[in-house]
Amino acid sequence: MDVRYTWRGEFENAEVNALHAEGFGHRVLEDDWSAQVQRYSLGWVCARDGDDLIGWVNVPWDGGVHAFILDTLVASRMRRHGIGRQMIVIASEEARAAGCEALHVDFGPELTSFYIEACGFTPTPAGLMQF
Repeated sequence: MDVRYTWRGEFENAEVNALHAEGFGHRVLEDDWSAQVQRYSLGWVCARDGDDLIGWVNVPWDGGVHAFILDTLVASRMRRHGIGRQMIVIASEEARAAGCEALHVDFGPELTSFYIEACGFTPTPAGLMQF
């Protein structure tokens, strides 16, 4: 396994849609990820094994000092090899280099060990208004 990571790397919408469907357990959609990240994101991280997109994370931001982690995805066959953690490391380095003062992430309890223990996020109180 020779994983290559790129900040703001090239990707096809179909690749991210397939990875998203696998990661979140839904049918493959036809979302325009390229337009979305170009408009709203500080950047994104692509992880590739050869030509295959095996990991992806989106880093939207407020245009100032706050960036956010969304849609951390690793292909199921490639999990537990540190790929997700390395993508978060790259995302945090790039957010810091862009002048961000905070990198936020929301996650379910099943991902606590990944985000808090493996990636170094600090637990914080938060609120959610779900619709």
